[in-house]
Amino acid sequence: MMMDFVTTGDGCRIAYRFDGPAGAPVLLLSNSLGTAMDMWVPQMPFLTQHFRVLRYDSRGHGLSDAPNGAYSLDRLGRDVIELIDALSIPSIAFCGLSKGGMVGQWLGVRAPERIQRLVLANTSPYMGPPSGWDGRIAAVRKGGLAAIADAVLERWFTSSFRATEAIAPARAMLKTINPEGYVGCCAAIRDMDMRPLLGLIAIPALVIGGSEDTATPPDHTYTLVNGIANAKCVMLTAAHLSNLEQPEAFANALLDHLKS
Repeated sequence: MMMDFVTTGDGCRIAYRFDGPAGAPVLLLSNSLGTAMDMWVPQMPFLTQHFRVLRYDSRGHGLSDAPNGAYSLDRLGRDVIELIDALSIPSIAFCGLSKGGMVGQWLGVRAPERIQRLVLANTSPYMGPPSGWDGRIAAVRKGGLAAIADAVLERWFTSSFRATEAIAPARAMLKTINPEGYVGCCAAIRDMDMRPLLGLIAIPALVIGGSEDTATPPDHTYTLVNGIANAKCVMLTAAHLSNLEQPEAFANALLDHLKS
């Protein structure tokens, strides 16, 4: 894999890679909690026909550094801005899933001039109560990712999909995540509440939900759709990682929005 790194202002190395034609518009993809940039592999044959695709491992995940301590959504959003600044990219199309979609909401509010179009997938403006995240942080601190892996996979996929070998890459990805990075990002999600700010997002937005998603259920999807001016909605028959469970339908929804 052709991987490169940038270093953020606070000294965190962020791993990234490009795929697709050099002259094409840039589409940045942002991964979920507990995955890395490889979560987007099923979409790449579709997306690289039209875009220069920029993937990165978010702070605490994949080959990026995992600093100790709680992260914030502000910090995760700044990582994206510092990445595209370092690469001299003035503006991007953005797609993020789950935690990546929370970063997308932040960008839509805080850096709209850098975002041409926005896709928020299987995500939420608020994932309370905080006590649930404190419990997850405590479990990972005590037993590592293995302590929560089965529960995570149950949220990620429908039972029928979990019965297939297609979940093997996701299970393998989860095992590679640094526990410090995972709990750091859990803290960012715990402390986030974008609900009062959704009305500030004026970028053309698509919200993708999963009808079987128990992590960010359809009512969270509709909170985003109703809160963001002129947002469109696509509901896929999938659980939380809808891009893995419905790869072609996800790619088609993404392209329909980005190319319209």
